[in-house]
Amino acid sequence: MVEKWTPKMVTERLEEAASTLRRLPPVGPKGLYSFWPDIIHDAMEAYGWNQALLRLGPPPAEAITRMDETLQWLRWLESKQVRLVWLRAERTPWKEIMRALGVGRTTAWTLWMASLMQIASHLNEGKRPNIMFEQLSSEHPEQNLL
Repeated sequence: MVEKWTPKMVTERLEEAASTLRRLPPVGPKGLYSFWPDIIHDAMEAYGWNQALLRLGPPPAEAITRMDETLQWLRWLESKQVRLVWLRAERTPWKEIMRALGVGRTTAWTLWMASLMQIASHLNEGKRPNIMFEQLSSEHPEQNLL
């Protein structure tokens, strides 16, 4: 395990979690579909018709496990901090973040760094996020199905 967490390491894990979440297969409502066939364009029509989409394959199980752990870290933050940290993990430009939060760049950066340091200090202390499922399973061990 990591000896001492730094804000840079926390940022990298958050960016990895955002990337992993983006790579998960899309989830939609079950049972809704169309009977119409997809329109297939020939090469002459298709050029420039749509943007070329290149999608990476699904993430490995280890990445999903790290993502779940990393998303639990956000429980230590307030809602405004969570929004800021996640926008930066998705690599949203500062200008859009400033507009969304209604603060200046220096204030946004200071709040972002304070949030990262808060997460790193919790991790360095060995704390774990307060997870409801673990509390329930420890109170009633006879109900554990896993």
